[in-house]
Amino acid sequence: MVMVCLRNGRAAVMLAVVLAMVLAPFEATAVSPRRLVEVVDLSGLVVSPDGRQVAFRADQPSVERNTYDSVWYVQDVDGKAPPRRVAEGGVPLRNSSGGALPAVAHWSADGRSIFYRALLDGRIEVWRAAADGSGAEAVARDPANVRDFRLGEDGTTLQYSVGAPRADIVDAEQAEYARGIHVDASIPIGQGVFRSGHHKGRLATQRFTGLGFDREGLLDDVPERWVEIDLRTGARRELVPPAAKAAPSSVAGAAPLNRTWVRDPQSGRTATLTRALAPGGPYTEPVATLSVLDRRGREIAQCTAPACTGADITSAQWRPGRNELLFTTSPVEAGRAQTVFRWSVDTGAVTVVATSRGLLNGGREVASACGVAADAMVCVTAEADRPPRLERIEIDTGQRQVLFDPNASLAFDLAQGVSSRFLRWRDAEGREFTGQLLLGRGMAASPRPLFVTYYTCSGFLRGGTGDEWPLASFAQAGIAALCITALPHKPDPITRYDEGMSAVRSVVDLLAGEGVVDPGRVGMGGFSFGSEVTLWVAAESDLLAATSVTSPAVTPLYHLMGSLQGERFATGLQAAWGLGAPDATPEAWRRLSLAFNRQKVRAPVLLQMPEQEYLYALDYIIPMVRDGQADLYLFPTAPHMKFEPQHKLAAYERNLDWFCFWLQGVERDGAGKAPQYARWHRMKQQAEGRPSPEGDRGRD
Repeated sequence: MVMVCLRNGRAAVMLAVVLAMVLAPFEATAVSPRRLVEVVDLSGLVVSPDGRQVAFRADQPSVERNTYDSVWYVQDVDGKAPPRRVAEGGVPLRNSSGGALPAVAHWSADGRSIFYRALLDGRIEVWRAAADGSGAEAVARDPANVRDFRLGEDGTTLQYSVGAPRADIVDAEQAEYARGIHVDASIPIGQGVFRSGHHKGRLATQRFTGLGFDREGLLDDVPERWVEIDLRTGARRELVPPAAKAAPSSVAGAAPLNRTWVRDPQSGRTATLTRALAPGGPYTEPVATLSVLDRRGREIAQCTAPACTGADITSAQWRPGRNELLFTTSPVEAGRAQTVFRWSVDTGAVTVVATSRGLLNGGREVASACGVAADAMVCVTAEADRPPRLERIEIDTGQRQVLFDPNASLAFDLAQGVSSRFLRWRDAEGREFTGQLLLGRGMAASPRPLFVTYYTCSGFLRGGTGDEWPLASFAQAGIAALCITALPHKPDPITRYDEGMSAVRSVVDLLAGEGVVDPGRVGMGGFSFGSEVTLWVAAESDLLAATSVTSPAVTPLYHLMGSLQGERFATGLQAAWGLGAPDATPEAWRRLSLAFNRQKVRAPVLLQMPEQEYLYALDYIIPMVRDGQADLYLFPTAPHMKFEPQHKLAAYERNLDWFCFWLQGVERDGAGKAPQYARWHRMKQQAEGRPSPEGDRGRD
């Protein structure tokens, strides 16, 4: 194994260039939860104007320092040399839910440098890094954080937008703190009102944006201003803000449109990727249309090949120098495994460029795109049992070459210790489901316990959606680990939940019939929508022996706290769950909410919840903890999705402890674990003395 350690100030990113001939003699190492937390992710792929180089960012969590090492690299597309480090990427920026924002870089016109946003030393700046690795410098140097930027068409100017100065935001927060904070519909009830949420790299005071429970920082509503810098002289001038693009119109009665404009910066050609989403939510299977427009915006060509029609096309881009569009599909029937096609606009022919068992794109985000040169794509590839790596793919032949594999050591150990199997099955009603099953190699042939998580299963399955359950570690511990891809969204909540329950029941029957799993030792965990489904399965069936969730289910207290937002909240509640106020729709609440059904839950529940959300669920959390039905852990300042490496590792380790205890009767070694096992033994004793719910449901 050849290791190259690169350091710059606080950042320390370990690169691993591992050849199969070198790894072969080595004995595999166990895939621990920490190794899954510290996987290197790749993103932000962009090819230089001459097509010879690709820039990308590598992000690796550090549990020890509870931060992320983020580095920009540049590599020759021909793969003859390893990537070279060109700059520190700063603290990865995130949305208010905790999800990472896309890494974006732009090449200079001469291909000698890249421009990118980075959060360093508490400031979000535009930086310029030399492609040869000789240095990087901040360009904007503005007293406010940069929101967006772009290079001028001739490459001699940089245009960027900012909001309120950083000092003004700090002063406004402190002024509120001193005089008291007035509570209105914008205040996030359920979290601290002063500097309690992560925003732009710091703990900040937050407000609701008006879009669901999305949050923003104080003074984020200050109108942005645009500034232009002459990159030759450093001269600055204020710009008139660019006009907002008009939303695309839709035909009366048609589904809402989500339209992406695909422009070729070299030729000015324009295509559109239009995704029609059925009403009801983001999980709906979209129907996409790929079209080419003339300079007046009129459609002159549409892809009508079978690969284009009725497909879930998640990204599209022009092939440089050719009248061809490259597009990626992510079909639900394939478990969202991606395929890249090329469409000849001149002939209408559509050809497969490359297929995958997982993601084949620009990073962890499903809709991210590969970097494209005239003859080759550069993509991040990742499968259920294979962590991310960078590949070059010849567009005409499909020939593939690994350019950079920072997770090669982990990949080797996974291949030695864990097997992966793609499952496709039908339930009793004929609905087809898909999932990825991980099994530990070298295990006894007898049926093993099963852990199930339900939501999305794209790319490398480190911890399932939300990254909470170390699936490969489960497999090596003797617990089969299955990730089920949820079917497209249904407007009725009971239909959605019953669909999830049927998926679990039918796959347990399938795997038990094969002798792979023990149907009496099934656990389940879920994040967000997956938490709702997990709690529903626990309450409405006897399929589960243990559960673990991270997010609250809908409760009267959730309604009470959200109702301060007025009609907007009421409309969202009706759309998502068909609920009005508890006194207006009491029967629906009694059917749906765990607050009225928690006594039906027989399996123990581990609650590992973010501080921003747990109060919404106190209706059932307090009684369940009090009565020994649940064990509760709270993660300070965490949003919807935990992202701090130490939080992730704690959740991974505790989930592994939890399911080993309840499904195998095993207590894992570790300092300080005696109190948790004492609690869980008491919970087990309480459960044995608890009467069964009225009308024992049985497994079916």
